Amino acid sequence: MKKAEVIAPAGNLASLKAAIDAGADAVYLGFNDSTNARNFEGLNFTLLDIEEGIKYAHRKGKKAFIALNTFPQTDTYVKWNNAVDDAFALNADAIIIANIGVLKYAAQRHPEANLHLSTQASSSNHLSINFYKKHFGVKRVVLPRVLTIDEIRDLKRATDVEIEVFALGGLCINIEGRCYLSSFITGSSTNTDGACSPSRFVRFTSGDDGSLSIELNNVLLNKLARGENSAYPTCCKGRYLNSDGKAVYAFEDPESLNILEVLPDLIEAGVTAFKIEGRQRTKAYVSAMTGVLRNAIDAYYKNPAAYVVTPEWKAKTVATFEGMQQTLGSYLAK
Repeated sequence: MKKAEVIAPAGNLASLKAAIDAGADAVYLGFNDSTNARNFEGLNFTLLDIEEGIKYAHRKGKKAFIALNTFPQTDTYVKWNNAVDDAFALNADAIIIANIGVLKYAAQRHPEANLHLSTQASSSNHLSINFYKKHFGVKRVVLPRVLTIDEIRDLKRATDVEIEVFALGGLCINIEGRCYLSSFITGSSTNTDGACSPSRFVRFTSGDDGSLSIELNNVLLNKLARGENSAYPTCCKGRYLNSDGKAVYAFEDPESLNILEVLPDLIEAGVTAFKIEGRQRTKAYVSAMTGVLRNAIDAYYKNPAAYVVTPEWKAKTVATFEGMQQTLGSYLAK
């Protein structure tokens, strides 16, 4: 049986190398422009950076995937098509694509390319997945975080396309590729511009009492007391006043996904690869989470019957995650 892969995030060269050195089978990364759904200032790769990163991964016997996981609008498609050409020329091991038009271009222009369907395409049933395989030759789909383990098992019985799922890191309440919340406040859509709550709109203001106010384009998302932690400032994780004047997380508590408890069930359901969220996070985060997931998968294959989540893995996730709580998301129930 082929061992399930660890897919780690890389927002820069340092994180890419840290992920590979910590045991990732592959890293995923993006260009420093709007073709990439983590288009944050100061992150991501130039063509020269990607070339160096891919060469580093290949020297270590590992893979590098390039994500082109946003949606061109009207006449901007040329930028995405050029990004496909660049990814192929750079010898990326896979190109992760969300938009059907970009997929069509990639399949026709580079029929030998290994194409993966991005989670941003939000393909969550076998009919949809098999459509992408038939028409564009997609080899792998990254599932949106909306399916239970039982649903993944049933889906896998109806398709031979490889299945990749998110395992560790940030969790969003919105179906991937369908979120427009931040665009109502900033006018900048994640789906087209590549960043949820772009940093140019975020402001942190310290109060005399040690509090910290967090605003997005002059809209107050949260006010933290001295020493209180917060997730990255997004609309869905904002804390707002209810009718009683109490500040509550109206949309979503700041939680982090952690599937280690159900890792064996997901492998046995047919999952090919486990993805760590966090291209915008630090090298230390990438290294720690890659190491935890690497050790967990190796432990399962060494002795499935003896698999158990160790105190060390728990401690590392608690210390590293941004969320105040850990969750299994939709994997057990919706």
